[in-house]
Amino acid sequence: MQGPINPTNKTLQTEPSDSVDSSSASSAARSKASSAARSKASSVPHRTIRRDTYHDRLQGFWLGTSIANWTGLVTEMDKIGGAGAPDNTIPSTGPFYTRHDWGAPDQPSIWGEGQPSALSPTIDFVYAAADSIWGADDDTDIEYMYQELLLRNETSILSGEQIRDGWLRHIRPDEENYLWVANQRAFDLMHEGVVPPETGDPHNNPDYEMIDAQLTTEIFGLFAPGRPDIAQRMAELPIRTVARHDSEWIAQFYVMMFSLAAGEMNAANPLKNQLFAIADQAKTRLPQNSYPRSMYEFVQSKYEQGIPWEQARDSVYVRYQVEGRDGYDLTSRNLYCNGCFAAGINFAASLISLFYGEGDLLQTIRIGTLAGWDSDNPTATWGGLIGFMLGKNTLTETFETELPGVQFSNRFHIHRTRTGFENNGIDTFENMADKGLRVVDRVVREEMNGRVDLENNVWIIPEGE
Repeated sequence: MQGPINPTNKTLQTEPSDSVDSSSASSAARSKASSAARSKASSVPHRTIRRDTYHDRLQGFWLGTSIANWTGLVTEMDKIGGAGAPDNTIPSTGPFYTRHDWGAPDQPSIWGEGQPSALSPTIDFVYAAADSIWGADDDTDIEYMYQELLLRNETSILSGEQIRDGWLRHIRPDEENYLWVANQRAFDLMHEGVVPPETGDPHNNPDYEMIDAQLTTEIFGLFAPGRPDIAQRMAELPIRTVARHDSEWIAQFYVMMFSLAAGEMNAANPLKNQLFAIADQAKTRLPQNSYPRSMYEFVQSKYEQGIPWEQARDSVYVRYQVEGRDGYDLTSRNLYCNGCFAAGINFAASLISLFYGEGDLLQTIRIGTLAGWDSDNPTATWGGLIGFMLGKNTLTETFETELPGVQFSNRFHIHRTRTGFENNGIDTFENMADKGLRVVDRVVREEMNGRVDLENNVWIIPEGE
């Protein structure tokens, strides 16, 4: 959530023994069983997904989320609405940004001490060029860690102890550790011996309504392509490590969208149509009469009415942070910055960039960056999802219109924010995608009862119930 310290300007820079007869009989039995399994699998509805295509899309996820994350950090907490409060619990940040502020000077954030972002003096795309390296941030580092933990523990479903041990191993305990609100509370509880999901219980973690679970669990949807039932099972404990109730449902919404997108893989269907369809399906994770469901329907209605996104954003601010409608009562609690880190208000902001972005990656990032509040988080979410749907190669081509000749870095420095990984924390998007394929291989075999056909380089995934 809090912006980085050292990168400058628009190009990101960061440091960085049976008998023969018995054996034959056993082999024949295995072959027969395998043949029977294949026959059974072919008789049930299933989808086939190419692993090489998925590899490119996983790279697109990491690249897209990195571009959007670092671009959104320029305006993070610049605009949270209102004139502030006399005791400064709600800082004054002036009028919200509009589309006309893209390319204009950045304004100070609530913690910027009057200075604009060190990333860029203007509100514009921030990226790591080919000769540079992407730094991890809290929108990417815990997801990176969970992927590593799934591989290290040779499992698809992490236990509370495995999550705790991974956090304690890879998160710095004392110095700047890039944890905020619910994540920091959960980490402190782990040091006291508390094991997830108790670390996200409201009795233990008063910050359970903040945005943290969204940042750390979306990737589980990509580990279960087209099977949101499996994705939700994989993500359940990681989500409940830091969240409950509304914030939990919001995180589940994103996981479901990512899983449904991963199963779509239909280049002939316009991206806008795909996104809107899977969003409406994912809406079912939001209980009726909950404020996330009301937020979804409210923002969607504003989009369908054809009003400008800025007006929709202003309406969100008034409805939820001024009037406290639909059960969203955080303003009445006198939280610092009026709960600017909360899952709810940032969920509503993310829906503005989702609908008004209409599947256009660059436009979605622009709107998310300008919409306000914790602006790096919605941008990172949609940058990762749309980046995945495009794939790395198409994503790069998409940016050619805005940044002619651009060559993005494919290297990633996880040790900017985390610790204890191999190769001094230097990784590549290609290698990270390789690891993602290995995770999905296990999920397909063990959780979906599907098949990994390495000869044809495809997954055969049975449809869910």
